[in-house]
Amino acid sequence: MQENLVQKIVEEVLQQVLKNQSSPPHDGKIPIGVSARHVHLAQAEVEQLFGENYQLKPKFELSQPGQFAAEETVVIAGPKGSIERVRILGPARSLSQVEVSWTDAMKLGIKPPLRISGDIQGSSPVTLIGPKGSVVLNEGLIIAQAHIHMSPEDSAKFNVMDGQSVQIKVEGIRPIILSNVVIRVSERYRLEMHIDTDEANAGLIQQGTVAEIVQHQVNEQSIPVKEQSPVVAKVEKPAIYHYDKKLLSQLEVLEIDAQEIVVPKKTIVTALAYDKLRELNKTLTIRSE
Repeated sequence: MQENLVQKIVEEVLQQVLKNQSSPPHDGKIPIGVSARHVHLAQAEVEQLFGENYQLKPKFELSQPGQFAAEETVVIAGPKGSIERVRILGPARSLSQVEVSWTDAMKLGIKPPLRISGDIQGSSPVTLIGPKGSVVLNEGLIIAQAHIHMSPEDSAKFNVMDGQSVQIKVEGIRPIILSNVVIRVSERYRLEMHIDTDEANAGLIQQGTVAEIVQHQVNEQSIPVKEQSPVVAKVEKPAIYHYDKKLLSQLEVLEIDAQEIVVPKKTIVTALAYDKLRELNKTLTIRSE
């Protein structure tokens, strides 16, 4: 079995363990993680940059379960400049995406939009350079909207919902208020707020600082419709989706909007994928070969 498939299955097992663990006591405090510039790559781009059948090598685990900082780095280039040794975060995704701060964007000579991670349609182009080749992304460069990852249990405790925007306060040497911080809820998330280096520098925020929600903002006014996350935006959903990859995990089930998912008989369906299908009242059909 291919290494990336094994990695996905291991991640699903980890999620099942985390799902069965009790949530930590809720004290109203949310840990903050400062995200430096980084790159998410689809497997096709991994191979273009590092060679055929290349697999990302984990360097260290990140706070979110199943995510890791890879050993590999790339150069990101724009019209006015480039930035070397930009870390790749794994595992490989379905779409490639580059997240930078506004300061980074000025160095590159690009004005990327402020977006929720994963919402790259119509975003800025960027060039990636690796040891085995280069890739020009026609879209994919964004400045990530500040957001809070949390589990459904944390969502209930904080009385917030997926896609909602809140205002948060950070105490410290230079106390600050951040508005339009988007809530992102999933069983695979661990409680943590993510901001970029510009936001961290503005409040002299270091890794491990905590924040608290001080105002629940009206979601409809937080993010313009054209800037909404695919989770929030209302779009017409297809009825059937034909899935032809070797492994169907919980993540793919969440990303597929269709009510019925059709897979080949040889496709491996993980336990958490079955749980998510039942939770979302979706139908799984096994296609005979």
